[in-house]
Parts: sequence; C-alpha cells; structure tokens
Amino acid sequence: MMFRAISRFLLKLLGWKVVLEYDQLPEKYVFIAIPHTSNWDFPLGLLARSALGLDIKYVGKDSLFKPPVGWIFRWLGGYPVDRSRRTNYVDSVVDIFNSKEQFAICIAPEGTRKKVDQLKTGFYYIALGAGAPIVMGRLDWAHREIRLSRPFFPSGDKEADFQFIMQYFQGAKGKHPELGIV
Repeated sequence: MMFRAISRFLLKLLGWKVVLEYDQLPEKYVFIAIPHTSNWDFPLGLLARSALGLDIKYVGKDSLFKPPVGWIFRWLGGYPVDRSRRTNYVDSVVDIFNSKEQFAICIAPEGTRKKVDQLKTGFYYIALGAGAPIVMGRLDWAHREIRLSRPFFPSGDKEADFQFIMQYFQGAKGKHPELGIV
C-alpha cells in the first residue's frame, strides 16, 4: 500500500496523470503499451502499475535477466525472451495464461525503441490463443498522460483489429516522437 501511495505521488510530482477507461479489469488480459520510444517508458510503466495496484508481468530481452542485475528484472515481474532464435513464444505465453487463475502480461508491440513500420503480432495471437482481451496503454509524453483502454476481445479479423488498435493510439507522442509508429 505504501508503494502505491509513493508511486501516485511520484507520478503527480512528475506531472503525469493516469486515465482509466474501464470499470474493472478481467482476471486475465494482454496489456500493450504504445508508443515505446525510450528506456524511460519502462520505469514510467512500473510507476503506473504500482500506482494502480496492478499485477502485470512483462517480457523483456533475455540479456536484461543476466547477472549481476537480472534478479531485479525478475523481481519486478519480468519474463525473459530469447530474441536471437526462433521459439514458440506465443504458445509458451498462452500456456502460462492457461495455467493461472489470474494473469496479465505487458508487451510493447513495436518490439524495440527504434523506428519500425508496423507492430509485431505476438501479443495479438497470445490474446486469441488464451481467449483473453487486450487492454491498451497509451503513453503520451506530449501530454504526460497514461491512458488505459477498456478491454476488447480480438475478433480474429487481424486487419480490422489492428486498424482499431492503431486508431486508439493515433496522436500519442512517445518521448522520442520521431521513433513512434503512430
């Protein structure tokens, strides 16, 4: 409870506000955060997660989870991903969803902080495979606002669903807006 109050205070001190568009979150969901253009998105996300009292895990490149500081990323709720080889990542995460009563995972669909032309699709197929909704987290550095959407279930029509997702993030500016996909 103390961490939650401290996190709320820090967000306010830094000039950030959090806007919730939902009444209640489901037991399981895939959380996506866009735009992801800076290493500062990570601590900002941790502050927001703590301020809201949410138990959202995250995935990160496996090099972050190696000694000497890897234990910190695990303690913060991280799951390492080896991006250097092809693995059945989607099925592995779906298995985690299916093995738990409550589970939420945050994924940055841009997959990097560099400029990309399109979102990676793993989060989408995880949500479909787990029968879980997607909650969108919009990190708008220009307005210092973090906005969380209502949960929505992907329809299986990838093109229409991605159009809906991209529309939600339209206008959000990352810390480095020239790198953002929106």
